[in-house]
Amino acid sequence: MAQNLNAIANTPGGWYVLVDYVNFKGEGLNTSGGYNGQNWGLLQVLEDMQPSQPGQQSLHLFADAASRVLERRVRNSPPARNEARWLAGWSKRINTYRYSNV
Repeated sequence: MAQNLNAIANTPGGWYVLVDYVNFKGEGLNTSGGYNGQNWGLLQVLEDMQPSQPGQQSLHLFADAASRVLERRVRNSPPARNEARWLAGWSKRINTYRYSNV
């Protein structure tokens, strides 16, 4: 997790990715939060990422992990909340992370 955090932080545009995701979905540090005991914050995204080094690829890996984490959130959410309606917008926002250094 620390390796992935450093990879993003040391990639041009990486601080935008980290700060925006925390503002967007939180840090993920609340151990009693989430649905079915699974959170969707920055910590969970960094843990879900494949090991990465600084560079463009780390932004893609972060965006891929963020998508998986938020899709899991929707699967775990109470059906009455209909959180699937937000996935398209979330995906659009997450895709901005892929090219934040361009």
